[in-house]
Amino acid sequence: MLEITPHIHLEDEELHFDFIRSAGPGGQNVNKVATACQLRFDVRQSASLPDPVKARLAKLAGSRMTDEGVLVIEAKRYRTQEQNRADALLRLTALIQKAAVEPKNRRATRPSLSAKAERVDSKKKRGETKQARRIHPSDLE
Repeated sequence: MLEITPHIHLEDEELHFDFIRSAGPGGQNVNKVATACQLRFDVRQSASLPDPVKARLAKLAGSRMTDEGVLVIEAKRYRTQEQNRADALLRLTALIQKAAVEPKNRRATRPSLSAKAERVDSKKKRGETKQARRIHPSDLE
């Protein structure tokens, strides 16, 4: 069982690992050994995640989510299966933790009257400064 937050736990049966050949570090071994890890997690069918978290996770996952609702995470940073598997689990955990945080509702606000007056005043002062820099035709005579 994988603990994401104190309230969210994923069962091992929900996570599917495939090991594939990886590009990158490995030397001569790279063409012989399947070290890259592909983690598949079916978000839509998961009983462990509440619906709002599923919706936010789908939005956060972006192109890593298939049309069927399966989240695919590829880990190929390391040379061993164990390290890549741990990396994939870490990335999945971080993604779900981020999706578990409920966003704050934005409250619409308006600028105060004094803020509006201050803005207009600063614009007038700036305009007066620019006006003073101009050369007037009467000054040339």
